[in-house]
Amino acid sequence: MEWYWVGIGLLSLLVIFIGLGVPIPFALAAAAMPFLFHVQGWSTALVSTELKLWGVWIDYILLAVPLFVFMGELIGRSTIGPNLYRLLHQGFRVRGSAAYGSIGACAGFGAVCGSSMVGSLTIGGIALPEMIKLGYHPRLASGVLAAGGTLSVLIPPSLILLFYGIVTDQSIGELFIAGVIPGVALVSMFVIVVMIWGRLYPSHVPDADPNERWAFMDMLRTMGPIALIGAVITVSIYTGIATPTEAGAVAALLTLILAVWVGDLRWRQFVEALLATMKTMGYLGLLLSAGVLFGFVLTYYRVPQQFTELFLSWSLSPYAVLMIVVAFYVILGMFLEPVSMTFITLPTIYPLIHAAGFDLVWFGVVFTITMEIAVLTPPVGLNLFVIKAIGGKHVSISDVIYGCLPFLAALALLIVGLIAVPDLALWLPNAME
Repeated sequence: MEWYWVGIGLLSLLVIFIGLGVPIPFALAAAAMPFLFHVQGWSTALVSTELKLWGVWIDYILLAVPLFVFMGELIGRSTIGPNLYRLLHQGFRVRGSAAYGSIGACAGFGAVCGSSMVGSLTIGGIALPEMIKLGYHPRLASGVLAAGGTLSVLIPPSLILLFYGIVTDQSIGELFIAGVIPGVALVSMFVIVVMIWGRLYPSHVPDADPNERWAFMDMLRTMGPIALIGAVITVSIYTGIATPTEAGAVAALLTLILAVWVGDLRWRQFVEALLATMKTMGYLGLLLSAGVLFGFVLTYYRVPQQFTELFLSWSLSPYAVLMIVVAFYVILGMFLEPVSMTFITLPTIYPLIHAAGFDLVWFGVVFTITMEIAVLTPPVGLNLFVIKAIGGKHVSISDVIYGCLPFLAALALLIVGLIAVPDLALWLPNAME
């Protein structure tokens, strides 16, 4: 069977199954199975499928995923996450402090949790009602929090960078390091967006919070746990003391201790965090397993390699190839969530990018930013609906969409900056070698 018929068949079956409402993990597996049967026969295909699925669940690197998810759930269900927002909002008396505080809280939360949706849900659940009550315009409040959640995807540890490293066989540590400077740059750009918004629309941003400043010990008690957890992850991975999985295990244990000690975590919240982690991993585990099966069929028929050769035969410039890939992901992100896109498309796309001459660690950062854009673009922008659900009747979905537009422009500008100056992502990994 020719490779292009396999590619067209896989894509067509996948679209049909998703259109029928089949969950994406099952749609991926169902699309791959007919071709697997064609290759190996019924009995052999079932055995190889079982082995491949089992191989995903016992992969040592993938153990980092539930650990980072569990950390985020613990912080979200204790008082550590909410108190971080209140400190950044009330601890600094400047106009628009709640908006700046939300960005800072999302960035701080991103340093210990790799999920965009969990970041928006945790910080947004505390910040959005407060910002609306303080008099922030719904578009600004919802836009800041929906976009702020994307900082969890870029600032390490990042689940998308972790999955990218697994699919492309790149160093997880190098990918995490590469995300640091772009992450800091994105935080700064979001702050500038809020400053410009406040200048253009003064009525959208209330005056400084009149509440009494926090005492130094209260500030230390609030910032300390986040800083300590982030330092454990950062130092242990970047210095080579521990692998991402080992760092995640130590940080998860530390998070649990701090959540009980200073975060008022109770047994009920602990059980809720465990159940939420299991629920998240049930979906991600099925998606990973189905993605491996889908990728095996693609690789067996050499679809990625043949697609790369076909694309390169058109003699496009490397940057034309890159622009087509980025545009493809932005459009696809309007209909699929980031993890699904990673496992469906990346096995075919990354050989093309590598053949075009781009560094795969650098592309990992660009890829992650396009995934951030994906969670902010309708009709399937996850963060849009998370913030809309939190805002209830006070925030419409159009408020969230319009509020995200300036932040989407900042994300696009960051991609342009990375293309113009690749060292924004590569300097730190190279310097630490």
